Amino acid sequence: MLSETALEILKARYLRPGETPDEMFRRVAKAVSMGELLYHPPQFAEKWEEKFYTAMKNLEFLPNSPTLMNAGTELGQLAACFVLPVEDSVEEIFNSVKLMAIIQKSGGGTGFSFSHLRPEGDIVKLTNGIASGPVSFMRVFDCATESIKQGGKRRGANMGVLSIYHPDVEKFITCKRDKKSFQNFNISVAATDEFFEKVKSNGAIELKNPRNGEIWKRVKARDLFDLIAESAWDSGDPGILYIDEINRKNPTPDLGKIEATNPCGEVPLLPYEECNLGSINLAKVVKNGQIDWKKLEELVEIGVRFLDNVIDVNRYPVKEIELMAKGNRKIGLGVMGFAELLINMKIPYDSNEALELAEKIMSFINKKAFETSVKLAEEKGSFPNIEKSIYKGKKVRNATRTSIAPTGTISMIAGTTPGIEPLFAIAYVKRILEGRAAVQIDPFFLKYTKNTLSEEQLRRILKTGSIQKIHGIPEDVKRIFITALDIPPEWHVKMQAAFQKHVDNSVSKTVNLPYNATVEDVKKVFWPGYRLKLKGITVFRYGSKEGVIEFGIKNLEIEKLIKSKSVQLSTLIQEVCFEKAFACCCYFVFISFLLRWRRR
Repeated sequence: MLSETALEILKARYLRPGETPDEMFRRVAKAVSMGELLYHPPQFAEKWEEKFYTAMKNLEFLPNSPTLMNAGTELGQLAACFVLPVEDSVEEIFNSVKLMAIIQKSGGGTGFSFSHLRPEGDIVKLTNGIASGPVSFMRVFDCATESIKQGGKRRGANMGVLSIYHPDVEKFITCKRDKKSFQNFNISVAATDEFFEKVKSNGAIELKNPRNGEIWKRVKARDLFDLIAESAWDSGDPGILYIDEINRKNPTPDLGKIEATNPCGEVPLLPYEECNLGSINLAKVVKNGQIDWKKLEELVEIGVRFLDNVIDVNRYPVKEIELMAKGNRKIGLGVMGFAELLINMKIPYDSNEALELAEKIMSFINKKAFETSVKLAEEKGSFPNIEKSIYKGKKVRNATRTSIAPTGTISMIAGTTPGIEPLFAIAYVKRILEGRAAVQIDPFFLKYTKNTLSEEQLRRILKTGSIQKIHGIPEDVKRIFITALDIPPEWHVKMQAAFQKHVDNSVSKTVNLPYNATVEDVKKVFWPGYRLKLKGITVFRYGSKEGVIEFGIKNLEIEKLIKSKSVQLSTLIQEVCFEKAFACCCYFVFISFLLRWRRR
């Protein structure tokens, strides 16, 4: 059952003129099932069309937004994630800008490594000029993204990556410190094992010109690490890509090294690669506090086949992308609703029980996804580049099968919590039309407590967004409804690591830090990320960006709200229902998505 909020989202972005949500799901199911016609008779495609349609209609599985938007339309571009090359010439740079614009217009996100560009101040032989460096050219991409926002399907998003060994790395690390520049970019430093070991030993690293390998300077690794932590503390950027771990798990090493990811970091890709994503709604596989493993297995089989079909029916922006997509057939099946699943099973997010369940669920999904990919290979053939992969001599349909995406908008449509994130807050006051204050309460908490909050309790919750210090709320309820900022940072990292163990690609997860967190706290997040073999990590300190979210309001403002004719807390507590409160959930899903689209 779609909520009113979900319907508004669909009308604003996804539905074609005159189309209903049911017709949208049918359109997508029919278009994607057409991929079966390359291998099977029409009745086989019809069978899978019904399975795809039912899973989407029941909000048990949803593909990434471009598939919902564009399947069965003239545009026909269904992939969400792309990485494009940026080589060291003006012609190649602007070719990538053009292709980025085409992709973003269709709703896709783009990632780039700027590590091949010569540093600022280097010579340009043809003109006897001076190079402006990677950060300067990033502005071109940023401005182009800004320019196509209005005409595109959704807000454009980019990932910019620079090697820790690039001479301009310090400028790159601090390029978002003014909190105005590069608002269409998340940025990450590609850091190696050697770099972290040099930080440990207080050694130095050499920064080299990528044009000719010339050493431009030597710097203390610890100084760079400190600068990364300081910038992340101050502005949320940069994140870190553990680039050696990424390439240790590169499924096609003979095709080259991976240097970049998609905008939210969940898919490391080679140049011109794309990836199709979809997510299983874990809240839909819980019955009477237990996981329905048979149901989950069915959804994995549906999800893998659906995403594999997308590769065949997709309309690619350029031939180079089509060749890589069909050559490697990468897909990323993930999950959403993990926090809701934990609430339904009465398991605290920051507990060993939650970590064990996370591993059990993702291990199961990863195993069944691989088995499904093997069956598809027997039925349709392995991915063409398999002899250049770690699966040489075997039969596998897809070079990668699993990924954990942030599921920003699709989790709003599904009416569940985003990705593997915890609840972000329990209650807050949102400024809406003409600055009017509106009270919002998390619908899962509201449903669980059955409207038993007193006005004083709600006053306290509105100040902090949390229930942890509220008198009169049972301790077991507090444990279950722990929020992102209540959770110690190390538990965020542990949860990401629990999923990453059983994910082919990567995991989109934000480590939320309280306002009073220190730079040292940020370092304490980056180090376990390295030790626990993550592929990337992101931190967001509450308050480091203005206007993202504020859940505390002053006592005087609260009292004014209570006395206001438009907001009566006692009436709110008695009358608000789960469906009306769903807007609160959607708001925090959206905020989590923004935080993962790092630190805007």
